[in-house]
Amino acid sequence: MKHFFLIIVLIFSAKTFAQENGEKKLGSWHMYFGTTKIANKLSIHTEAQLRYYEQGKNFNQLLLRTGLNYHISSTAIVTGGYGYIPTDGTFEEFPDEINSKEHRIFEQLILKNKISNVAFEHRYRLEQRFLNFGDSNDTQHRARYRLQVTVPLSKIVFLNFYDEIFLNLQDEVFSQNRLYGALGFKVFQNISLQVGYLKNHFKSAHFDRLQIGVFINTDLSKSNKNKANESSKN
Repeated sequence: MKHFFLIIVLIFSAKTFAQENGEKKLGSWHMYFGTTKIANKLSIHTEAQLRYYEQGKNFNQLLLRTGLNYHISSTAIVTGGYGYIPTDGTFEEFPDEINSKEHRIFEQLILKNKISNVAFEHRYRLEQRFLNFGDSNDTQHRARYRLQVTVPLSKIVFLNFYDEIFLNLQDEVFSQNRLYGALGFKVFQNISLQVGYLKNHFKSAHFDRLQIGVFINTDLSKSNKNKANESSKN
């Protein structure tokens, strides 16, 4: 009888522990994306994301990323860049817990097209990931493809959707899939806001995330050109 109760307790404990991965919590991602044009065909990408297991609390991940964009044309952009990503991989807080740290290099191609007034964007990305887990290191490679669709509802309001698949280039191929939908607002000519919902699917877990994103586009090439013109007049 003692053994029977012990088995029941162990099963219940294992089930409770398995649920404590944050899967049933609604988390949040707070995001900033910036594109700064510095020359006719060059721009700089800047990005910061703060991700939580719950709404604005229980830290999961910080993502800082930057890159140099080369605009082949108005519909094709290539990018090379770097990201720094510290991650708390556990929902529960443990004493003396060590977060993993990742240094990431990426190469990217974006292709754009339109059908009527609906904008389509195809993003192809390769990543070289250098991970430090505190007591061990690992190098991983990954490929990503994202299809994004933007539908304008007015001059100010738009809808944004995307689906992105992540594929490992070693071990098990499938990594994750992200399905996203958002309502966007063009606040100013160069600033927009998106409020959306993300379904993040892994093989063994599925997470729901609310997202708030701010997008800022600036053009320094015009100011540099104006300064050059002023200098030539003097």
